[in-house]
Amino acid sequence: MESILSYFGTFKPAADGAIASFKFEYLCTLGFAAIVIFAGRAIVARSTVLRKYAIPAPVVSGIIFSLLISAIKLSGTVQISFDAAVMKDLCQNLFFLCVGFGFSAKMLKQAGGRLCFMIAFAACLLITCQNLIGLGISKLIGLHPLLALQCSSAAMSGGVGTASAFGSIFEEWGATDATTIGVAAGTLCNVMGSLIGGPVAAFLIARHGLKSDPNDKPEAVAAGRVVELNNLNMIMMFALTLLLAALGMPIYCLLDNIPMIEMPKFIGCLFAGAIARNVMEMASIRFYVPEIDAIEHMFLELYLALVLMTTDFTKLAPVAGQMGVILAAQAAFIALFGIFVSFNLFGRDYGAAVMTAGNIGWGCGSGSNAVANEKALMDQYGWHNIAWVLYPSFAVIIDDIYNPIFLSIVGSLFKG
Repeated sequence: MESILSYFGTFKPAADGAIASFKFEYLCTLGFAAIVIFAGRAIVARSTVLRKYAIPAPVVSGIIFSLLISAIKLSGTVQISFDAAVMKDLCQNLFFLCVGFGFSAKMLKQAGGRLCFMIAFAACLLITCQNLIGLGISKLIGLHPLLALQCSSAAMSGGVGTASAFGSIFEEWGATDATTIGVAAGTLCNVMGSLIGGPVAAFLIARHGLKSDPNDKPEAVAAGRVVELNNLNMIMMFALTLLLAALGMPIYCLLDNIPMIEMPKFIGCLFAGAIARNVMEMASIRFYVPEIDAIEHMFLELYLALVLMTTDFTKLAPVAGQMGVILAAQAAFIALFGIFVSFNLFGRDYGAAVMTAGNIGWGCGSGSNAVANEKALMDQYGWHNIAWVLYPSFAVIIDDIYNPIFLSIVGSLFKG
């Protein structure tokens, strides 16, 4: 029996009080991810509520799937896990590379300096407020200030990666289990951002009677081309994304070695995509936008499915008390921030509502959340090019510069 199971993954019998475990190999893992994608699409297609509030399809089915896996683990039958680390890393980096590839100098000029300033201001303000809220509540509930920071912008705006990076630093400064709490908070924040962003933006659209501009269309459609994917073009663009991802690594190396700044790997890919796009435009080198768009959407769907289906909710139980109090306050705050701050700063129009959904997405854990929220919203209410191309990448860049500096400086005040 074990020899047959070895074709599908790695089985470890129960021993020393631990239950048996089985880890699916990567192809089986991708098969389950495909099921999550199909199931999510089917569920959303049949739910008016989910479509109205723009909940991303992989989030819905991914949460259901991970809850089922967690329930099996709690039953004491077997602990199921998946070989998804490399695929998640690949999907995230290629996705952000494609996002960066859409970031042209023409878009910055079209958006205007004022909007760019407002996006940067809103990002820094949100990060600052998240930490002030966390530190304030920590005094009331007796939580170590560094652990409060882990439940604030480290996990909220920074996500699991930033929370993991600062976890080891904060542990050296005297905060026990900072990494565990930060990763658990970041995991919950990813789910939280996906569930809050769409409904808040849908509320703003309904309240203010906002509508998308029918003349605002995706780049390929706006150019008057029929969006038809070509096999050769797809191969060429996929090879281009792989090459640019590799070229993003020296950029990541340079950025990550800036003192007091902790950069995620995908930032290197994002910059590589943006630089390549503008260089190719200036040099009149031909590229194919529909194929890049297709690659971007494929890797976003797969990344979300893999992240949500591999969330182990059982690991959150030991830290659910005090962490839950802070995260509940953070969830309420970011919804109010989106309605009363982001929407007003971004222009109070349809694009502002879309960017507000993105603001809540990255403010609750990741740039992928921002893009997923925006895509789900635009699928329901209509396209907005600046919100799609400019906002997520620009906001994430500001976040990944300001957030680590803030955490480093403020965290050092609470060294043990």
